[in-house]
Amino acid sequence: MNSTKSYINSSIGKKIIMAISGLMLYGFVIMHMLGNLQVFAGPEKLNAYAKFLQDLGGLLWVARFGLLAAAGAHIFVAIKISLENKAARPVPYYNQQTNVASYASRTMKYSGLIVLAFLIYHLLHFTLGVTDAEAGRLKEMHNVYGMVVAGFSNPIVSFAYIFAIGLLCIHLSHGFFSLFQSLGINQPEYDTKLKLTANIFALGIFLGNASMPIAVLLKIVA
Repeated sequence: MNSTKSYINSSIGKKIIMAISGLMLYGFVIMHMLGNLQVFAGPEKLNAYAKFLQDLGGLLWVARFGLLAAAGAHIFVAIKISLENKAARPVPYYNQQTNVASYASRTMKYSGLIVLAFLIYHLLHFTLGVTDAEAGRLKEMHNVYGMVVAGFSNPIVSFAYIFAIGLLCIHLSHGFFSLFQSLGINQPEYDTKLKLTANIFALGIFLGNASMPIAVLLKIVA
């Protein structure tokens, strides 16, 4: 037990936890986007997909709790590493090393907290339907397509969603690159290509998710 705790608290242990939990969250982000993009295929397609998920019953809740655990572990270890780094270096480097660290890496903790706050609202809005009476009514009718259209018809909700997705993708762009470093499988000669791949990956996630509220606001999806 003590050896396991020591490993988890070690530098390598924390990196492995960050990498594994990050991979789980990456998988969720991609699958969530691909599922929601079915809104472009029409009400029947998206509502059928939503019904398929609901019919999973207990398995769906196992997946939800698994993702919640992964997110909790990811956030907890990230905060722990940040506090340890701050304690080890109480006096910050001159100019915060802005010439070395990327914008994404320097804002990871802030973008992560903002995305977490929006995720909570997003779950309350679309998944639980408690922040919007109309969303709650449509949820009871199993009309997920209607929920998406009604929710994103509000410009404030749509722009907040796009902003949060933008922050998430900044977070992902650095996280994707850091994943290889955490697992110890990166090579310096491939850093440039890895960073480019990370940016393309994040851009794809952003465009895919942002296309839905934009399509609703432009009445392409209605």
